[in-house]
Amino acid sequence: MSANNPAPAVDHDTVPPANTGMLVAAGILLAVPIIALMWVSSYAKKGPELAGFPFFYWYQFLWVLITPAFTWTAFVLVRKARPHRAMTGTTEATR
Repeated sequence: MSANNPAPAVDHDTVPPANTGMLVAAGILLAVPIIALMWVSSYAKKGPELAGFPFFYWYQFLWVLITPAFTWTAFVLVRKARPHRAMTGTTEATR
């Protein structure tokens, strides 16, 4: 922005607050895989085997497949929880 063309003031009172419950749910979704994999004693065992692989290995690999679903769901929740804020003014990149 230049000194001759200042950005218009944003009225923060018109923007609705974020949905805290949805943000907390997104945080929990992101924390579940971390906690599940950091709690090594829960899966540090050989059985049960799956297709010849010990539980220790296939449990961790299963989280490789599950974690993106948790992350995507958290992303969707955050986008819905945060209110849309219209862009104000123009920037050099949009000219």
